[in-house]
Amino acid sequence: MSRGRSTERGSATLPPALIERIRSLPELDKPTLRTQWEELHCMTPPRALSKDLLIRGIAYRLQEKALGGLSNATLRKLQTLAEQFRAGDAVEQSISLKPGARLIREWRGATHTVMVVEDGYTYRDEHYASLSQAAKAITGAHWSGPRFFGLKKPVRLNGKAHE
Repeated sequence: MSRGRSTERGSATLPPALIERIRSLPELDKPTLRTQWEELHCMTPPRALSKDLLIRGIAYRLQEKALGGLSNATLRKLQTLAEQFRAGDAVEQSISLKPGARLIREWRGATHTVMVVEDGYTYRDEHYASLSQAAKAITGAHWSGPRFFGLKKPVRLNGKAHE
């Protein structure tokens, strides 16, 4: 039986010695924390970084080394978002829908419910491969499904709305 603390990822646990090391970080002085940061991140921490942020960065890196880091898909998404942000482009706010989720929208006085299933969406016992197809079944016109259900909104940059 493991005495480590369970993590969000499921069965992975942190070793008790690592838990104790993380718990002891607040007791360290700032120069010692800066040295630990440099050893773990292979770079000098920013000069203005507070003690609290040093502790958080060290604790995260220790856990990352013990349990693994972000998935490749997450790293790619972060890279894309950073590039869009640097270029001043609109940054999409995406929502991941899981099977079983229900999308509810009122349209012309009637309430419409679309269910997310493994391979698409269902609306009134009909299967649709895309949310836009389900939105068209409701409205009779082409709509962006995510926009119709309020999952995607224009992002404002420099006071201007971007699609």
